[in-house]
Amino acid sequence: MPNLAQRLAVLGLNPPPPTHPSSEHYVSAVQSGNLLFVSGQLPKWGDARFLGRLGEQFNLAEGQQAAELSALNVLQQLDQALQGRLERVSRIVKLTIFVAATADFTQHSQVGNSASALMVALFGEAGQHARTTVGVASLPRGAAVEIEAIVELHPTTGQTS
Repeated sequence: MPNLAQRLAVLGLNPPPPTHPSSEHYVSAVQSGNLLFVSGQLPKWGDARFLGRLGEQFNLAEGQQAAELSALNVLQQLDQALQGRLERVSRIVKLTIFVAATADFTQHSQVGNSASALMVALFGEAGQHARTTVGVASLPRGAAVEIEAIVELHPTTGQTS
């Protein structure tokens, strides 16, 4: 089964470097039963960050780039939690996409489409998911987008949660 880097390479993408929570009070992913909950991920990669709001510092196309980068970070956290065993993914159940935007920006769902498209490109039908896209006044560290995920895993024998 191809690993994350190999799956992304087919799409002309690279995985971002692994990141860790910025606080000791939470973790990047938690498994409960066959569900894996991935904490909100920001659009950052090394020094590259999308800081600001859609409709102010960023347009729709830039917002879509920020959402794709946040989704890549979700995938990186998923890959870390599964120790590189992405074949355990049964389905991407839900993405919640937060978009920092001005009051007159109304294209939140189009921003989220790039993240959704990435999941489908990587996981096929199993990447089709429920989704909520919400506009907010601000996000942590001034990020333009934040994405969290719920992922269903294939059961494994002898697994404890």
